[in-house]
Amino acid sequence: MSEVLSHLDKNGRAMMVDVSEKTVTKRTATARSIVSLPDEVLAKLVDGDLQTKKGSVFQIAIIAGIMAAKKTGDLIPLCHPLGLDNCNIAINLNKDNEVIIDCTASIIAKTGVEMEALVGASMAALTVYDMCKALSHDIIIKETKLIAKTGGKRDFNRA
Repeated sequence: MSEVLSHLDKNGRAMMVDVSEKTVTKRTATARSIVSLPDEVLAKLVDGDLQTKKGSVFQIAIIAGIMAAKKTGDLIPLCHPLGLDNCNIAINLNKDNEVIIDCTASIIAKTGVEMEALVGASMAALTVYDMCKALSHDIIIKETKLIAKTGGKRDFNRA
């Protein structure tokens, strides 16, 4: 079975997907990045956040993630430029002391916001790394993945 890649024309050339015939619906997507921090960084946690000379690591990561999500069309060549209706980033620690970054984006449009959510979560994770690297370079961005999306051709939910 041969799947058709939506960003290639019949001759295999790159193209932007034509969404002009699609229906406008509410589209949402949530992506997650997980960052593993070594003990020397975790030792600096105070009230669930890391404070540095540059400021609150998690608050700055949230701002960076939102800014990046809004710029996705500039960063990923064939993404449509979108004016997001909302973008929210939550940062928490799990039971394994990993930083869990969830980015949820939404829009009422003809195309979805999966890439915006993925870019937002990724940039927030990179910002955590950047702000903590003075303490250790043994920080690992473990994974970034789509958690859920709604409003397009088919919904998706990673159970």
